[in-house]
Amino acid sequence: MSRVLIIGAGGVGRVVTHKCAQNPDSFSDIWLASRTLGKADRIASEVAEKTGRVVHTAAVDANLVPELVALIKQVQPFMIINVALPYQDLTIMDACLQTSVHYLDTANYEPLDEAKFEYSWQWAYRERFEKAGLMALLGSGFDPGVTNVFSAYMQKHYFDTMDYVDILDCNGGDHGYAFATNFNPEINIREVTSNGRYFENGEWIETAPMQFKKQFDFDQVGPKNMYLLYHEEMESLSVNLKGVKRMRFWMTFGDAYLRHLEVFRNIGLDSVEPIEFEGRKIVPIQFLKALLPDPANLGPRTVGKTNIGVICRGTKNSKPVSRYTYNICDHQECYKETNAQGVSYTTGVPAMIGAMMMIEGHWMKPGVYNMEEFNPDPFMAALNEQGLPWTDIETDINVDSLPE
Repeated sequence: MSRVLIIGAGGVGRVVTHKCAQNPDSFSDIWLASRTLGKADRIASEVAEKTGRVVHTAAVDANLVPELVALIKQVQPFMIINVALPYQDLTIMDACLQTSVHYLDTANYEPLDEAKFEYSWQWAYRERFEKAGLMALLGSGFDPGVTNVFSAYMQKHYFDTMDYVDILDCNGGDHGYAFATNFNPEINIREVTSNGRYFENGEWIETAPMQFKKQFDFDQVGPKNMYLLYHEEMESLSVNLKGVKRMRFWMTFGDAYLRHLEVFRNIGLDSVEPIEFEGRKIVPIQFLKALLPDPANLGPRTVGKTNIGVICRGTKNSKPVSRYTYNICDHQECYKETNAQGVSYTTGVPAMIGAMMMIEGHWMKPGVYNMEEFNPDPFMAALNEQGLPWTDIETDINVDSLPE
């Protein structure tokens, strides 16, 4: 059993806290910290009502290393579960190094003022964490996270080489708003409006936003248009999977969502560059975030299901193999359990499982690692036990042959 400090009290932080509380054999003490203490207190109250567990709360500004260090010294956790903003990954990693505490996050570092997604900043910490005898686990959400583990599981059990990898992310949920994002609007909009990229024959090929579209019939959701994006798990998977010739990431969007995004982009509301407004500097995308519904409050009104998985084609014993591993999650079932909608749930549960893998010693060695670098089997077993059951099947689906 171990004490954990969760930093971030949004929708994902809510799920992580609930799920840690449900697993007292792994998590003996739970602390939840946020810049806004009231948000942490509300989650602690929910958890106490549902599980009877006490969650200790604290206020902290995760942008400030001295504040983080002071809180970590007070709490003395085994590890930090970072579900704050990606802009804050490096300050939290710095604080972990100063206090000799293990680290986990769900999304790679992004500069506050630049729409750029890559692991280089965090991979640069490898030697420091290794020398300190500490572990940092990166991207322990769903995508990245579970999709990495799905890929590693298929590589271990079904493939000698994985030639073609397609990651498919479908949110078939409906929240009833004209426009809302299911996780932090700044991150979501920056991710979707950036140029796409895919990996082929050892090179990254850049595409325009939404340049490539396919229609896919998702199990228990139905036919959806999915678009090629760049997504961070491809960076590590392209290094760690054996012999990948091509890797792509696809995400579904409805027409209304895309029309809103087009308007935001056309008038500059997706910009991260500060502008002058009534004598002060504001960042347009942060202003837009203030106008949009809070993703943490979408749970009660979101219905439908998510379906996220990985299709791999390659060879085993010189014979062609094609597999599809995926999870289906119901938004309302997630809300009943954790007071959060399915997108928060599918990120928060793997964060808890990643921490469990570290605490229980299944995944524990000094350094900075991505999810696919460890034995996938105990994580896959925990997914079935903790609310994210998966399906693993042979398939004849070839994404290239799908209608556009």
